[in-house]
Amino acid sequence: MSTPPTTASPDPAELAEQRGRIRAAHLRPGGERPTSTARGLHHTALISSDVETTIRFYQDVLGFPLTELIENRDYPGSSHFFFDIGNGNLLAFFDFPGLDVGPYAEVLGGLHHVAISVEPQRWEALVGKLTEAGVEHVVHSGVSVYFRDPDGARIELIADPLGEMYGEHVL
Repeated sequence: MSTPPTTASPDPAELAEQRGRIRAAHLRPGGERPTSTARGLHHTALISSDVETTIRFYQDVLGFPLTELIENRDYPGSSHFFFDIGNGNLLAFFDFPGLDVGPYAEVLGGLHHVAISVEPQRWEALVGKLTEAGVEHVVHSGVSVYFRDPDGARIELIADPLGEMYGEHVL
């Protein structure tokens, strides 16, 4: 029986040097960056196995109002529905009745998680609602809470303002 190959852990100093090289080559100071060609994120679309369960979770537990429920133009009989996540941004879902999409498998290049900014006072209340609803969650750094939606998508609610990450400006 052969032993599977092992991978050596990357050297943290080499990784830091690589990040520094990439930053120096590609990151421009704020005043020197060109204006983005995009207006913003219109919506992020996830898959729902049950429309009503998804609506109850996102609207009733998280407080994101349902804004529309229409037929998916790409798959007759499928629903495409949207939640207001503030600041003109939407979180969307599709269901695919009759189509076996199989269990979710994370792949390189796949979605890791969706991070949604909420006011700090609302963040505290939402962590409480997750607890009350029996949703397993992990609080990180006192400003982020990670959990899975009813279909297993990873969601982060972060109390940092838009454009900031743990006190650092990223925009």
